[in-house]
Amino acid sequence: MFWRPIGDAAHGAGGGVVMPEERLSWPRTIGIGLQHVVAMFGATVLVPLLTGFPPATTILFSGIGTLAFLAIVRNRVPSYLGSSFAFIAPVVAAQSQGGIPAALGGIVAAGLVFFLAGVFVERRGVHVIDRLMPPVVTGAIVALIGLNLAPAARDSFAKQPGVAAITLAAILVITVAVRGFLGRLSIFLGVLAGYACAAALGLVDLSPVGQAAWFGLPPLHLPAFDARAIALIVPVVVVLAAENAGHVKAVAAMTGRNLDASLGRAFMGDGVATMLAGMGGGSGTTTYAENIGVMAATRVYSTAAYAVAAVTAILLGLCPRFGALVGTIPPGVLGGATTLLYGMIAVLGARIWIEARVDFRDPVNLITAAVALIAGAANYTVRAAGLEFNGIAIGSFGAIAVYHLLRRLSPAERRD
Repeated sequence: MFWRPIGDAAHGAGGGVVMPEERLSWPRTIGIGLQHVVAMFGATVLVPLLTGFPPATTILFSGIGTLAFLAIVRNRVPSYLGSSFAFIAPVVAAQSQGGIPAALGGIVAAGLVFFLAGVFVERRGVHVIDRLMPPVVTGAIVALIGLNLAPAARDSFAKQPGVAAITLAAILVITVAVRGFLGRLSIFLGVLAGYACAAALGLVDLSPVGQAAWFGLPPLHLPAFDARAIALIVPVVVVLAAENAGHVKAVAAMTGRNLDASLGRAFMGDGVATMLAGMGGGSGTTTYAENIGVMAATRVYSTAAYAVAAVTAILLGLCPRFGALVGTIPPGVLGGATTLLYGMIAVLGARIWIEARVDFRDPVNLITAAVALIAGAANYTVRAAGLEFNGIAIGSFGAIAVYHLLRRLSPAERRD
């Protein structure tokens, strides 16, 4: 995988855009990559903690999956593949059918189905997805993901409000007041500032770091294929498709490029990453909304930075001591950073609407967005047949269903 180096002077001092196929010097690229690690870490670790999977294993396979994704999309779609929250409820339910191995079998099956869906989109054309999820729908999905994550940011913020406020303030000041490359590292530097503040207040416990080994394989599990577990988990593919389509649309809006032709490959890449994770004991993956906020703040879309993040995640998964160190980041620091990042995700959904010139005078568009946003922001939850679907799933399904139902019922002159 190769990238075209660009002049740091031309793109650093002026704050210019760095496109996916470009890269800054490696030291600067590494700095951006570390920001992506910070952005993805909390959510990527949270999913295995909630499902009973080994967090280090999930981190390892998120890095491996990201490298596979970048290769499959041919370096055209900058993205990190982290744990998908859509898997939490069905994976927990599937474990009752045979523990972690059965759940992993369902994850592998979901990855295979998603890969085949990507092959279908690649051969038949992106219009299949465009018809299913037009800009009003994809914009709503991106926005509701950010809004749905807001309570998580609030909860982390509330645990240590002083540290969280300092972290957020540091990020804001560095983003606006600091020019050049350091300004691009605002999130990473803000987290360091918040961490230093927390350490000074005695809120950082480093004892787990000294007790951890420098190198070692994380716990690995092989999948077992159980029909009932597979039936529980495979429907998650619909949510993954909505998340991936929203991510690709968001990146297209930020870079000013039409990435529709890469959507099928994005599906295929996420499918392969999910299969790899399921084969070894990691959580199912998705293109990560958290890292969209980093790209929006830095205007660096280079996939080289994501390769750095992926390699860092692999090393993290193989180094228990480094994982223990990252695990000492106080919740207030994460709360301050995610307050900004999750907000940026929500705003990027609105940007998709603006770029596509979605007409909200059309009641179909207005109602579609309204229902989806509230379902996502309020985290509407539906439980049926032992399954639980949260606000992201309900909002995503709802946006698609409401749009197509109302479009069919609307007068002919209003139809697309």
